[in-house]
Amino acid sequence: MSLDTAYILFFIIMLVLLGYLLFPGMIRRLRLFFYSRKAQTVYEDRQPDYHAMLHQNLPYYRNLPPSEQQRFVRRTVVFMTTKQFEYVELQPEELMPLLISGTAVQLTFGLENYLMEHFEKIYVMHHDYHYGFNSVPFQGHVTHEGIYLSWSNFLKGYNDYQDGDNVGLHEMAHALAYVNFNVSDGRDDGFHDRFIRFSKTGRTVFENMQADFSGGFLGRYAATRYEEFWAVCVENFFERPTSFKIQLPELYAAMCLLLNQDILTPNVLLTPVEDI
Repeated sequence: MSLDTAYILFFIIMLVLLGYLLFPGMIRRLRLFFYSRKAQTVYEDRQPDYHAMLHQNLPYYRNLPPSEQQRFVRRTVVFMTTKQFEYVELQPEELMPLLISGTAVQLTFGLENYLMEHFEKIYVMHHDYHYGFNSVPFQGHVTHEGIYLSWSNFLKGYNDYQDGDNVGLHEMAHALAYVNFNVSDGRDDGFHDRFIRFSKTGRTVFENMQADFSGGFLGRYAATRYEEFWAVCVENFFERPTSFKIQLPELYAAMCLLLNQDILTPNVLLTPVEDI
């Protein structure tokens, strides 16, 4: 490599680093633009099939207005094309990455930044699995390295969509919290700021639950840690919204503002969100 070439390469690298430091928002929007362009071909080719699969398997998607269904499919395709899916002791099927990506998009449908960029890999197991030195098997978990899900339990969550138990939504809730409070890559500033306000209501409910042995509407597991309280809130917000609103109206309202959506209303989104 000549000296001039080395200088040019060094200059390009410094420009990229400077861009990340000074203009992180612009870099994110450029990256999303290129992801969207890459996904557009897939969307145009597979949109009818993806619509059919999502309509059959995701109740949330079925209840969206047609215009929002189109936006949902686009977001799902973009999310799916940015992730590497690793299948462990499991034969991959086209439905798997589509539904997992759709679950993430369902949770983040009212947010501007929905890609959870920090997580490049999603690991899909067949059944319950063991992780680390834990003796109790896992259905799913989130670490710095990726999002882990048990496919059999994932499907079970959608086969009974009224019990407030959905491992896909639960783990995506953990992933969303992780990218907003543990790392910077994937953070949605609006969600981050609103979560702090949400916790003014959430912490009170959580502390009251810890004093109540039964756990109330959200159940005892939600009272174990605030992180689990948040994830269980997400499950019940989508699967049992009417009961949630009746039992815990202030908390339900706080969830609506936090996620910028209310599935008990026809348009779902409280305020419009632009996509690139």
